Amino acid sequence: MEKKKILFVCLGNICRSPSAEAVFKGLIEKEGLQEYFIVDSAGITDYHAGGPADARMQRHATKRGYNLTSISRPVDPITDFRVFDMIIGMDNQNIRDLEQLAAGTNAATKIFKMTDFCNHCHYEEVPDPYYGGDEGFELVLDLLESACRGLLNFLKNQK
Repeated sequence: MEKKKILFVCLGNICRSPSAEAVFKGLIEKEGLQEYFIVDSAGITDYHAGGPADARMQRHATKRGYNLTSISRPVDPITDFRVFDMIIGMDNQNIRDLEQLAAGTNAATKIFKMTDFCNHCHYEEVPDPYYGGDEGFELVLDLLESACRGLLNFLKNQK
């Protein structure tokens, strides 16, 4: 398998994208495939730049065995669109924002939506849990676990 560089993106890089990063890293570690991937996360905005993942998201992720260690940063369109093979947004607005950042380049071909890789999901996007309760954080993790498995299977089948 050729080494793949994957960037997960959400609005602020404190809930969904750092969780996707942790879930995908956990999955590839379980399968002994970490040498084939570079995985990172970023946000459309820089509101939380330099800060850790949301404490509520960390708490829910920890219960499932995931450690959210990434530090929030905004997408750098010049570097990220050049370096990463896949840039995966969590919702439709993230996709529109990424497409706008990629406008005028062929980088738009690198943009994917997280739920496109979901197996048996009934959601069009990974909803932002920031203003909700515990069930929102659990739903995000459920969707990300399914989508990350689907993403890994997709990449394995590409060879």
